[in-house]
Amino acid sequence: MMKSWRSLIQRIAGWRDMSQHRNLGWWGKTIGSKTSHSFSGNKSFGQSGQKKHQIKFRDFLIIFTIGIIALTSVVGYRFYNQPQLTVNKIAPLTIKAPFSAEFEDTQTTLERRKEVQTGIIPILKQDQELTQDIIRKLTSYLQKIDQLRGLAAPFPFASPKTLSLTSQKYIRFCTEEEFKAVLASVIQDQTAKTDSALPILKSPNLTLEKRPDFNLGLQQVAAELKAFRQNNSENKFNTLIAQITLTRYRYSQAWKTISQSNIAHLDEKELIVLLDLTEADWKLTKKTILQAAERILAQGIALGLPSTLLEQAVTVQLNPDIPDVSEPIAYNLLLSTLQPNLREDRDATRNIAEKAAMAINSVVVEVKQGEVIVEKGAKITQTDFVLLDGFNLSQRGVNWKGLELSAVVVGAFVSLFLLIQRKIYPRIRHRDYLLLCLLGISAPLLSVFEFPHTSLPAIGLLVSSFYNPSLAVCQVILVAGLVMFSNQSIGSVYLFAGIVGGLITAIFAGRLRSREAISKLGIAVGLSQILVYLIANLILSTTATTIWSAILPDATICGLFGLAWVVVAIGISPYLERLFDLITPIRLAELSNPNLPLLKRLATEAPGTFQHTMFVSSLAEAAARKLNCNVELVRAGTLYHDIGKMHDPLGFIENQMGEPNKHDQINDPWVSAEIIKKHVSEGLVIAKKYGLPKAIRDFIPQHQGSLLIVYFYYQAKQKAEAIGTPLVEADFRYIGPIPQSREAGILMLADGSEAALRSLAEATPKQALATLQKIFKSRWQDCQLIDSGLTYDELPIIAEVFIRVWEQFNHKRIVYPQGALDLAAKNNKLT
Repeated sequence: MMKSWRSLIQRIAGWRDMSQHRNLGWWGKTIGSKTSHSFSGNKSFGQSGQKKHQIKFRDFLIIFTIGIIALTSVVGYRFYNQPQLTVNKIAPLTIKAPFSAEFEDTQTTLERRKEVQTGIIPILKQDQELTQDIIRKLTSYLQKIDQLRGLAAPFPFASPKTLSLTSQKYIRFCTEEEFKAVLASVIQDQTAKTDSALPILKSPNLTLEKRPDFNLGLQQVAAELKAFRQNNSENKFNTLIAQITLTRYRYSQAWKTISQSNIAHLDEKELIVLLDLTEADWKLTKKTILQAAERILAQGIALGLPSTLLEQAVTVQLNPDIPDVSEPIAYNLLLSTLQPNLREDRDATRNIAEKAAMAINSVVVEVKQGEVIVEKGAKITQTDFVLLDGFNLSQRGVNWKGLELSAVVVGAFVSLFLLIQRKIYPRIRHRDYLLLCLLGISAPLLSVFEFPHTSLPAIGLLVSSFYNPSLAVCQVILVAGLVMFSNQSIGSVYLFAGIVGGLITAIFAGRLRSREAISKLGIAVGLSQILVYLIANLILSTTATTIWSAILPDATICGLFGLAWVVVAIGISPYLERLFDLITPIRLAELSNPNLPLLKRLATEAPGTFQHTMFVSSLAEAAARKLNCNVELVRAGTLYHDIGKMHDPLGFIENQMGEPNKHDQINDPWVSAEIIKKHVSEGLVIAKKYGLPKAIRDFIPQHQGSLLIVYFYYQAKQKAEAIGTPLVEADFRYIGPIPQSREAGILMLADGSEAALRSLAEATPKQALATLQKIFKSRWQDCQLIDSGLTYDELPIIAEVFIRVWEQFNHKRIVYPQGALDLAAKNNKLT
């Protein structure tokens, strides 16, 4: 049967080769179905393989059953002591109180206290710094107006007896043509002396009567100027005209500045009104604005205050003596400057909320002996249940239907998890299922003890670090579903915050490569849970007066527990790694530290092997990165793959350092082959002694697979042919197994290519590539990569990466002239 099984496997392998490699292209000739070695080193086939498969399936069923039972026992905890007569159930009979008693209704008491605590009106206090900023801003606006008024010169610029205020205002902003026309009309009746005194104003045709565009304002100005001239000397009149001219110039300069001013939301018209105020009116306006602002801010402006209320407050606070023209301007300036200056006094609010909650007395239900608690056929209320449960009449017991439902729900969740796991992360051992089960139980177990802060962040972090982010997301979601089913009394807000924290750790933890990065992730989890808690409470709140101070402490505690779970996960991670033989990116990075005792020992006892290891690591890492494999795993596995050579360093040529070859002295290929093969078995012994994880130990036998030790095999073959004795090929093959992962397959190719590439220092890349083709072709024909997951099409990619790394190690250097070398030597002597 064994022969037929092997024959079948060989035939399948031949078909596979023919279908995949019909046109090799990069490799040259077709390999076909011929192989030089057909699974002789792979012991996973035949009857032993079937037996192992049966044992694995049996163990899986045992673990699956234990997991279902364990999860059901925790998830269905509430059904162990569940009352049959509970709220909203129909009473099967009339129940009377056996004796007089009173019982506390804890649920109603807690609900009332929480309602009072979250619905209390917040205590507000004035923000002194913000208030001062508002006053400074308003004062700055008033100072800018003062500057504008200073540019425009004082108003009025003449005595009201000389020119009325209306005329003075008109004179300042009328056009130059209008002003000249007014002056011309005033001096048209002057004598020749006056005409010579004001030659620039000669314009006999510009009279008020001949200018239909003259308005009443201009006519009034002209009339007042004529009256002043008639009643005063010519010098006084000229002085007045000069003063008017200076005033008009300064006013025009102020006018240009107005367009560049940025004073609240005041427009040009409002600023002109302020320029035309008398000094007394402006002082009264400014004083009124500042007093109104100080009074309103002293009373306080709350956040969210309706704008209509603020407008009413400004109207009331404005001084009734303020000039009518400046009142609307002061009104607009105050509304555009004032803003809420009251903030919540959280400490005071929290103290009042706590006092208000504690002031709520416990709700107590009383009953007299013989009184009817509930009538037959009536619906049981919360008060009825308190009495029934207090008298032990609620018929508490095991709810078998509930437990059956729990088992069905758990079975469905576990089955769904297994289906997803098979798709996204199929390589899981039995011990891994045990760990996943324990992590899954932790969250429902906490809810059994009514601990509101779920362990989902820790579950997400550990599963993502140990296995895969996608698997971690799946477990977090399914475990959250079990928690919701197991304990419906747990706060939904806490659970939702925990789910968000768990998803964040599940998504990002598997990508992190240092404990420091994970600690930062913990801070992000804490902040996210605080935010989720606040948002959820505000959305779920039934009152619009829900205050931040009442929920902020709980939100902070929720965030701190999210951080605490990350810290717990970091703390227990090393122990779980050891106990369940797991690897994480962080542990792989730690194992890759060349200062670890085992690697330092390798560098000391077998320096040639250590250098070989470093070059192989460079090749394997580059290829793993190109093929999107686990680079950290390849790096760590490569560093330890040849530690077994420390059992006899001189038995390997890289450590002989030019000394006589030990195997020439032995002169027995069978003994030499055993020495070579022993570095695998001894490597496993050393790896176990130093506690290396299984994922790293697997690289030690798999990097050699079941390869033939060609050199000593042909020596033995020659001797066997000479003496006529049969030769057993298995004596010269490694015991295997062949590579079982893509990473191990890459290491096998890198290990086989290292010596060949080192010997090609002067070769061209094309020659080096041809050498690698032969090596890779040999490994593929020998069926060493059949279980690795590497495809035939990926071999050229790996070879190109190896050539690139080899070229980097063997790049050309500049040849220094002899004169430069002599000069450098001379300088060294001088120094």
